[in-house]
Amino acid sequence: MTQIEVEESAIKLRNALESSASSVRLQAALTAGSAPIPGYIDVLIDRCAIEPDFYVRDMLTWALIRNDASAVAERLLTELGSDVTQARAQALHTLSKLGHPDTWPAITSALLQDEDDEVARAAWRTAAGLVPSGGEADLAETLSTQFNRGDREVQLSLSRAFAALGEGATAVVERATTDSDTGVRAHALATEILMQDPDEGFDAAIAEARRVVALRDSPVVKD
Repeated sequence: MTQIEVEESAIKLRNALESSASSVRLQAALTAGSAPIPGYIDVLIDRCAIEPDFYVRDMLTWALIRNDASAVAERLLTELGSDVTQARAQALHTLSKLGHPDTWPAITSALLQDEDDEVARAAWRTAAGLVPSGGEADLAETLSTQFNRGDREVQLSLSRAFAALGEGATAVVERATTDSDTGVRAHALATEILMQDPDEGFDAAIAEARRVVALRDSPVVKD
């Protein structure tokens, strides 16, 4: 394919991805992934930042990882500094799928503590998958600042990130179970339960953790 043909094909892809019909956008992303070319990378990443449909975004990620990993990763790293929250979240999600070890330094504390829940959740998942051997404890220290953040889904994501880190995060989680904040203690205890028994459901774990915290905080009644 000549350069002119590549440019024309990329324009057609961009136009298809701007269709008002999600089915058209989904098919366009599928086609781009089925016959990947470097000229599609920018178009796909640009769309990731604004695509409203979850399934289309998922297909865009699939289309991206069908390309050269290094080329995609290099382009995605620029998105991590975007002012658009979806751009950051989708870039992190795609990086987690790529699993390119050279991208680990780009997963900063700022991303792990991002004010947007979806960005933070994506950063936790990506970091847990990319952290180099021996770096688990340091990552766990940063993640521990996020205990008791957000709703059930956010807290579950954090607990799963700790579980993925394994033994390297054990001491950090155990320390958090004695935190002065009752919410932090409960979330840390639930995380500890899940780390010890991955088959335990999060709802059951958090209910048990809250029960334990309540018992520990209850006043001692003397005869």
